[in-house]
Amino acid sequence: MSPQSPESAFTFLAQGAAIQEFNVGGENIVLGFPEANLYKSHNAPYFGETIGRTTNRVKGAKIHNLNGKTYALHSNDGPNCLHGGGQGWGKKDFDGPMPVNRNGKEGVQFTYLSQDGEEGYPGTVECTVWYTAGKEEEGTTVLDVEYQVEFVGDECDETVVGVTNHSYFNLNPTSPTIDGHAITLSTDQYLTLDPNSIPTGEIAAHASAPKPNTTFFLGPTTPSFDDCFVLDPPNIIPLDTRSLPLRTLVRMSHPATKLNLEISSTEPAFQFYTGEHIEVPALETSTGEKMAAKGPRAGIAVEPSRYVDAPRSEWRGQCLLKKGEIWGAKSRYRAWKE
Repeated sequence: MSPQSPESAFTFLAQGAAIQEFNVGGENIVLGFPEANLYKSHNAPYFGETIGRTTNRVKGAKIHNLNGKTYALHSNDGPNCLHGGGQGWGKKDFDGPMPVNRNGKEGVQFTYLSQDGEEGYPGTVECTVWYTAGKEEEGTTVLDVEYQVEFVGDECDETVVGVTNHSYFNLNPTSPTIDGHAITLSTDQYLTLDPNSIPTGEIAAHASAPKPNTTFFLGPTTPSFDDCFVLDPPNIIPLDTRSLPLRTLVRMSHPATKLNLEISSTEPAFQFYTGEHIEVPALETSTGEKMAAKGPRAGIAVEPSRYVDAPRSEWRGQCLLKKGEIWGAKSRYRAWKE
């Protein structure tokens, strides 16, 4: 599978090991930019990016009692650190794509060496991302994503990590919003939040989510989500989840296009976000191609992950990486047109 291959239906970029295109039935179902330089100048919404060194928010942009110290991170979301900081892994150029054979499938590999002290995080770690694509059955396109982070430095004894992909999906690509999408969530349990979008520690049923595996529809403005839904309690989550079975997190479809998407993962949680804060102006490429503006609710983000604020003391086992250990996770995207 090449980085840009019609038969694979995907295009990937070195910056952030990003998914730029995911084509199904002749339609690109992910939000993005037509050329790579625009990801550097306008990708505030994190379109397609690989997120790290940690995902989502870290309370107060501080990690306490790690290597016996307190580490100050970059605060880029009010008082908090979001998606690894001001220049998290999604903004970095990975090495790749390198063609590989992974688990018997042709794919591409990206690697990034994150140095000790980057965005305030201790220890040098190496992140590897593998993308492999295929067909499960006639008409179904499958993208498998595998993440691995290894502690390779000698600067300290431990650090924290978490990786996910931040693609936004719109199964009606000609529409400026996600109005009309049918959504099915695998759970209604989520992390309740304080006013700064940090978990309170309580897990409860979400007031706007129906019972698990019950389909509901998104309108032009409601319902609105930017929440971390959980499948597993915090005390049973291994550092490397890749040996666990894939579980369906979210199913979505659109009646106008007959496009369908199913997202599954080995991860214990997922952020479900209806894109209220997307704001990208109309742009023009270097060749004069026009790109329409993208505004609130232009796409749906589903981010398989550990808990929000996983580095806090009571949840830290989910993300604490020590020398000689490996953090890992897998996700799968299945898409088809009826």
